[in-house]
Amino acid sequence: MRFATRRAVAVLGIGALGAGLTACSDDGSPPNAAAPPPTVPAPQATTAAAPAYHPFNGGAKGLDNPVLAVKIENTRPALPQSGVRAADIVYVEQVEGGETRLMAIYSSTLPRTLGPVRSARVSDLEILRQYGRPAFAFSGVNSKFKKEIRRAPIYEVSQETGGSAYYRSSARQIPYNLYADPRDLLKRAPKADRPRDIGFRFGPAPEGGRPTRSFTARWPSASMGFIWSAKEKRWLTTHDGRTNTAAEGGVVGPQTVVVQYAKTTRSRYKDVNGAYTPVVHTVGSGRAVVLRDGKSYDVRWSRPSADRGTTYTTADGRPMTFATGQVWIVLVNDGAPKIP
Repeated sequence: MRFATRRAVAVLGIGALGAGLTACSDDGSPPNAAAPPPTVPAPQATTAAAPAYHPFNGGAKGLDNPVLAVKIENTRPALPQSGVRAADIVYVEQVEGGETRLMAIYSSTLPRTLGPVRSARVSDLEILRQYGRPAFAFSGVNSKFKKEIRRAPIYEVSQETGGSAYYRSSARQIPYNLYADPRDLLKRAPKADRPRDIGFRFGPAPEGGRPTRSFTARWPSASMGFIWSAKEKRWLTTHDGRTNTAAEGGVVGPQTVVVQYAKTTRSRYKDVNGAYTPVVHTVGSGRAVVLRDGKSYDVRWSRPSADRGTTYTTADGRPMTFATGQVWIVLVNDGAPKIP
């Protein structure tokens, strides 16, 4: 499936001060022509004076490609994962038992395959509201939670509705062997929304910041490390202290990491083992640490409502700019790691 890569015509507001489109005017009249009557506006010619950038990664590719969100397992039996390196944005969310699961957001490019695909959680719907109505791929949900999925502003392309887009790998055991073809998934959601501004700003690093070689995010039963590679100009990830390699080769790791401290509470849903599903509250405000270019920055995050994006600001109130490339939003409890 081929996706359009034409440049956006609307202002996206990306960059340190926002990158957009400006207009140049010309009245279009030949020399010595009489001026038009005052009630008739002069013709305008509009040209793009600056490029538009993808609001998810600051790049120039896939500006009009649809948005696909996919739930991917993030425990030891699921590693190495497929397709995570190709995502524009990766969210790390706490799930039952103090473990984590990923929600990867794709638009600018698509991998050949992705997975292992796993089930959705209640925190996903609040996160996805800022994307409009994206395609959402997952393997299943709690039966009591299914009504919320059906009412949500998403195009469901789950295992239940995605048909041949999903397949099982003979190299893995259930439930860690379900994979999907992202192009096939998007064929089943032809009206999925295109990218929109979700609050990210890209550009040169702000002044200040602390030189940082590594950072470890922790949950009750898991940890993920981020180690700066000056050679690759990105943060290489570890999973519970082990190098986090990708199934397609190389090490998984983004150009920008946002460790976002958010309140984590208990939902009314339980998993098959009777453990309560956590809810990570991404609407509100709080503190965060942004890692980019070998430095860390203490910032504030703010998201006034579910249908709005999240802004990140430095101590002096300026937008925190991200490095061009993949962004990870690592959601940890605001306080000590806990199972609610």
